[in-house]
Amino acid sequence: MSKKTAFIALLLIIGSGFSVLAEATEHNPLRSPAKGVVCDSYFCADATGISDALTTKYLDAKKGKQLASQGEFDRTAFTFVNGVYCDTKEKVCRKDRYFGADGKPSGKIDSKTTQWLFAQ
Repeated sequence: MSKKTAFIALLLIIGSGFSVLAEATEHNPLRSPAKGVVCDSYFCADATGISDALTTKYLDAKKGKQLASQGEFDRTAFTFVNGVYCDTKEKVCRKDRYFGADGKPSGKIDSKTTQWLFAQ
């Protein structure tokens, strides 16, 4: 199994564990430390995706290094620790990362996080 495949599998396992927290956002709040930036307790992202530099700036150097050590992966679609799923290509965040039978995201739009991340 490649590093990338192993990392994706780990994210899926972690993400599925946090899916029960999707409604409990008050326990794992997201924050917006600057316009167009959203952070949870593990990483920060902007309209282009997950960012090592923003993670280092707004969380700390250790978390930035941990993120950078993951190597190359798709940083444009991600799930925050509270279950909110964002896709920078679609420029939308949803309350969960579930997909319908048609292969398209089926979760309700999370307007607060979408506004924080993609407001012009």
